[in-house]
Amino acid sequence: MSRIGLIAGNGRFPFLVLQGARSLGHDVTVVAVKEEAFPELEQAARAAAAELHWVSLGHLGKCIKVLKGAGARQAVMAGQIKHAKIFSGIVPDFTLLSVLMKLQARNTDALISGVADVLRKEGIELLDSTAFLAPLLAAAGVLTRRGPSEDEATDFAFGCRVADQVAGMDVGQTIVVKDRAVVAVEAMEGTDAAIRRGGEIAGPGTRVVKVAKPKQDMRFDVPVIGIATIEAMRAVGATAMTIDAGRTLVVDGDRVFSAANDAGIAIVGRPEPARG
Repeated sequence: MSRIGLIAGNGRFPFLVLQGARSLGHDVTVVAVKEEAFPELEQAARAAAAELHWVSLGHLGKCIKVLKGAGARQAVMAGQIKHAKIFSGIVPDFTLLSVLMKLQARNTDALISGVADVLRKEGIELLDSTAFLAPLLAAAGVLTRRGPSEDEATDFAFGCRVADQVAGMDVGQTIVVKDRAVVAVEAMEGTDAAIRRGGEIAGPGTRVVKVAKPKQDMRFDVPVIGIATIEAMRAVGATAMTIDAGRTLVVDGDRVFSAANDAGIAIVGRPEPARG
């Protein structure tokens, strides 16, 4: 069995990766970000016979030392680190400081790409974050009991054109639209907050468009939705959502679509673009 490193932030994503890797016969060493990962991850690691080490945010050198000491030559990043902590909350060690000093932009792609480069130089390959979770990637087509209405489909077509541009600039992956008008754009606050803000601005009847980046690196910052996303939509009366098939992780599986059905929300998986 090979040993996989799991670098864990917050949310349920790390739990799923842990289960998926173990089910495929891998030993797992978890490096949990102390300021972000759920405390319950420790119990889950124990139940899976996985090592777990708590490491403070910014201590990249210690993270690498733990992984190399465990014999992990491959690792997965799973779970969110709040984007705003790029500006506050990180006390970098020398290893991370060397990454930060080389950044030309303090956005997510630039920072994590720099971290991935350091890991590779240390002999640790960063795998796609969905490597052990293929069944949870969204399928193409209508995913709920009802499909989008004509108005919703028109908003989707409009919204996807805008969202692709926004995501391509690494601003955010979600926009909220209504009647072919953009009412909220996600930045560092996250999807659910953008959905709530869109509802506050435009009232019921908004539509949510969530896309992968045009050149999405599946190793990190992969689009994710879950039950909380549906709850946020239900709370503001959002009626429909489109997500990118094959590049969006549905962390709560079929429960997401069941919750959407109960709320009368339509969810569509936009087919993956053709690769040249």
